[in-house]
Formats: sequence, structure tokens, C-alpha cells
Amino acid sequence: MQGVVKLFDPSTGLGIVVCDTDRTEVLLDGASLDGSIFRNLRQGQRIIFDIDDVDGNATVRQIRVGSEGT
Repeated sequence: MQGVVKLFDPSTGLGIVVCDTDRTEVLLDGASLDGSIFRNLRQGQRIIFDIDDVDGNATVRQIRVGSEGT
């Protein structure tokens, strides 16, 4: 899935990503960056990611760069 970082707080590791497909907002937590090349994200940055259910909440996981489908 692809989307754009709406906000990210580097001190807490929390943020929100807006999905391209349906404009839904998905939680980004500190564990979202585990195993990723990213250590910080900026508002408006485009990312590719997976979504997992964490405690009943859709949460961003496995952030990567590039373009899906190419």
C-alpha cells in the first residue's frame, strides 16, 4: 500500500499516514520503523507500507521506499 505521512513526532515515534487508495488515516507507532531504513519521517513524505491489526487498530508496518507495481 502507498500513502503520505500526515504527521510524525520523532520524539515519540507516533504519527499518521494517509492511504492513497481511500484516504483513510492509519496509525504509525514506534515499531513501524523497525527493520526499515527510515529513522525519521517528514510530513508529506511518500512511503510504501503494510497494514497490520495491533490491538484492534490498523497500524503501519514494514515501511519501504520505491514504487509498488513497477
